[in-house]
Amino acid sequence: MIGKYKVVTLCGSTRFKEQFFEVQKRLTLEGNIVISVGLFGHSGDNEVWSEGTKEMLDDMHKRKIDMADEIYVINVGGYIGSSTRSEIEYAQAHGKRVNYLENK
Repeated sequence: MIGKYKVVTLCGSTRFKEQFFEVQKRLTLEGNIVISVGLFGHSGDNEVWSEGTKEMLDDMHKRKIDMADEIYVINVGGYIGSSTRSEIEYAQAHGKRVNYLENK
């Protein structure tokens, strides 16, 4: 397993902060390099809502998808918001595999 690490970018609503951490830990222990969000705007990181910051973070997340082999969607209760839907479409358009926490 050493040296054959898949890169996985986590996507989903930042209101699911605890689930992001749980999935990141599990995927890491399974031998993946995990890329996550830098801020949790819907869980108290208010810097996200400063002018221009959300747009920068959304664009940055697409670059994180570019670096990944696949994305993993944190869709608690089946919830997928518009930003996450855009990231899924972007990943699919670029040939990335899409996995989900919960079956769609």
